[in-house]
Amino acid sequence: MSGLKITCFDCGQVNRVPADKLDAAPKCASCGAHLVSDKAIEIDMRTLEKAARNDDLPLVVDFWAPWCGPCRMMAPEFSKAASALSGKARLVKVNTEAEPRAGQIYGIRGIPTMVKFKGGREVKRQSGAVGAAAIMAWAQV
Repeated sequence: MSGLKITCFDCGQVNRVPADKLDAAPKCASCGAHLVSDKAIEIDMRTLEKAARNDDLPLVVDFWAPWCGPCRMMAPEFSKAASALSGKARLVKVNTEAEPRAGQIYGIRGIPTMVKFKGGREVKRQSGAVGAAAIMAWAQV
C-alpha cells in the first residue's frame, strides 16, 4: 500500500494517506479524527514518540512551558505558521512542564525549542522565540 504514513494525534493509529489527498481533510481510519490540521496541536510524549518515529510528513515540535514568557509570545506565531504549512508539515506543541521526560529524551536545554522530525529522525532544531515567517522558513521541506 502506498501513501504517506501519518499518526493520528487522537488515538495513535498510523494511517496511510495518498500525497494528493492531504488537502482533502483526511481522517483517521480508526477514530475518524482529522489527520491534517491548520492548527498547532498539543500532544503528549507517547504520541510524539510514535509520530516522530513513523510519520512521513515533516513534524515540527515546539517544546514549551506555560510559565515561559518567550514561549507565550511565540505561541500565536507558531499557530500562524501551522495554518500556512497545513498539508506540508504538521506543527505540534509539547508542554515540558506536563511532560518532564521531554527534556531528557530530546535533550531540550532551553525553551522554546523547535525540533523538526522527518523520516523517523531529527533533522534540525532551533531554540528561542521567533515569528511566523521565520518558523515557516525554518520548517520548509
